[in-house]
Amino acid sequence: MADTNNTACGVCVYVGAELARYGFGDDHPFGPDRLDAFWRYARKKGLDKQVTIRAPVAADVALIELFHESKYVARVRTQSKTGTGFLDYGDTPAFAGVFEAAAYVVGSSVDAARRLIAGECRRAFVPIAGLHHARRDGAAGFCVFNDCGVVIESLRRDHGLQRIAYVDIDAHHGDGVFYGFEDAPWLCVVDIHEDGRFLYPGTGAADETGRGKARGTKLNIPMPPDAGDEEFMAAWTRAEDFVAAARPEFIILQCGADSLAGDPITHLRYSPAAHRMATERLSALADQFSNGRLLALGGGGYNRANLARGWSAVLEELIHGARAPT
Repeated sequence: MADTNNTACGVCVYVGAELARYGFGDDHPFGPDRLDAFWRYARKKGLDKQVTIRAPVAADVALIELFHESKYVARVRTQSKTGTGFLDYGDTPAFAGVFEAAAYVVGSSVDAARRLIAGECRRAFVPIAGLHHARRDGAAGFCVFNDCGVVIESLRRDHGLQRIAYVDIDAHHGDGVFYGFEDAPWLCVVDIHEDGRFLYPGTGAADETGRGKARGTKLNIPMPPDAGDEEFMAAWTRAEDFVAAARPEFIILQCGADSLAGDPITHLRYSPAAHRMATERLSALADQFSNGRLLALGGGGYNRANLARGWSAVLEELIHGARAPT
């Protein structure tokens, strides 16, 4: 898909067949139809006319290895050729071309961050991204490569940023990011998720606040099953204050839609209003501290109608927040 530019708005959205191919089959919760479900709904709302559409970008091995161990990356390349077996203990099957599909997720997220740093846009959204479970040495929870982790490493290495904030409102704890940077004092992590006693991956307790010099730079807020918008809004006050205190130069939002009521594999009951509010408030913080730089990554979401509505609410707020003041 060729880039479609609209200079009236500062939001980049990454859409294309290369990203859609990141999925594990029609009978898997993370199927290849997720991008189309979102984008058809967004187009009906006319959101495609208010953004810059960017073609997906592939990451090379060197970029992926900013976060992942080379031995694991080589394993994915091998299983990508055969299309057989699992890349973890049973949730993340290999398929023919999985390396290339996952590389496009990483490359698109990093390209979006680069464009934000360069001032080519004020906000960016990569819907098929936010693969926050993948560990440095392995896949986990439908996540082959952790694009969030690669972006964070790239922001440090390639752009010299000293203060980065990662905010995660997916129903599942973003364990791959949290433990991948548990000892990094320069990364502020805020993760609002369903309590790990009731949901995969079983981590993210409130007393996990970072390790060593990073102690106190991470905030986990476990939510009880059936928590709705009221509980989310109450938790958000703590989350927002925590991010503001970090004064980040760049903000990443993992906006998984599996926290909306009716998701088939989780138990939270938010409405799209939660995602809209989180995006609105982070946009304000980005304008205050980060030169407007806010990168949203789609994350989970396995009810297709929820995914479409939740991500469209995020995109609407990105568009609204990116408009230059009159």
